[in-house]
Amino acid sequence: MNRLSRSVIVLQMLAGIGTVLAGAGVAAAADALAKPDLNRGQTIAVQVCATCHGTDGNSAGGAFPKLAGQHADYTVKQLGNFKTQPGTKQPERKNDVMAPFAAVLSEQDTANVAAYFASQQQTLGFASDNALVAVGQRIWRGGLPEKGVPACAGCHGPAGAGIPAQYPRLAGQWSDYTIAQLRAFAQGTRNNNVPMSQIAARLSDHEIKAVAEYISGLR
Repeated sequence: MNRLSRSVIVLQMLAGIGTVLAGAGVAAAADALAKPDLNRGQTIAVQVCATCHGTDGNSAGGAFPKLAGQHADYTVKQLGNFKTQPGTKQPERKNDVMAPFAAVLSEQDTANVAAYFASQQQTLGFASDNALVAVGQRIWRGGLPEKGVPACAGCHGPAGAGIPAQYPRLAGQWSDYTIAQLRAFAQGTRNNNVPMSQIAARLSDHEIKAVAEYISGLR
């Protein structure tokens, strides 16, 4: 996606989110978050997030992640990481497309949209390269002890379901998206998880592709 395309998406979607937020008169205090409102979350998802992530959190391709079925706490954390926090010069997770949207979401609406996506059913993914899958499966289940790489399943679970509030669901995620994130961790352009940065830096590009391919077919 080129810079002009990103700019157009940002401007169109910010206009949408401004309308949504203004129409609802959002004013939830950060220290008094209510129970997540799935209807409100759906409104934001459909009117703001759908262009990239789909109305139900199932994106059309690997340029954008599937959010359906993702743990709400993880999505909340990521949206917070896109924001520049007080006392810092840049966000922990730099993303020129996501930053403007995260910045204008209240804490309540962040919780609302995260809960809505968590409640949705993720579409099944499929792996297509058997040779890569075999390598990825070995890394997922047993790691690479000679490189100091732990088994992915140790944190994300044997089936990639993750653990709420700790580790994200990965099963069925687009391989292209997983490759991009592992590369970003390895290269230091994504800095919001120190263990993942260390692990990804020890993987070759072939191993990154293999793990991503295996993840795409997990269910």
